[in-house]
Amino acid sequence: QVQLVESGGGLVQSGTSLRLSCVVSGLALRDYRLGWLRQAPGKAREELFCLNRFGPSRLYSDAVSGRFTVSRDNAKNTAYLQMDALNPQDTATYYCAVHHTRCPEVSDGFYDYWGLGTQVTVSS
Repeated sequence: QVQLVESGGGLVQSGTSLRLSCVVSGLALRDYRLGWLRQAPGKAREELFCLNRFGPSRLYSDAVSGRFTVSRDNAKNTAYLQMDALNPQDTATYYCAVHHTRCPEVSDGFYDYWGLGTQVTVSS
C-alpha cells in the first residue's frame, strides 16, 4: 500500500519559515518524480515544484521563487519543502505527490499517488 504523509505545517507569523516533510512508503521514491503542490481556499490547485529522480528540480510557481526550496533524500524515502519569508498568500494546504515519469517542462499536476496534505496558515 502506497502512502505519502506530509508533516510540518502549522500556524506561523509572516516572515518566518517552515520546513515540510513528505515521507513515502510502499514504493521506492528513487523511482519516481515528486511534486509539491498547494491549494488555498477558493483557489485552484497550484503546482510549486517537481523533483526528478535525478538532476535539478523544476520550479513552476513564480510566487515562491527565491523563497521556497526543495530537496529529496531517496535513502530515507523522504522529500522536503523549505519555506522561507512566508506571507499570508502562502496560506494553503500543501501536498506532495509522486508519478513514474519525468517532470514535464510545463506543470501538468498529474500524479499517481497523493498525500492527504498539511495545513499552513500564515498570519500577518
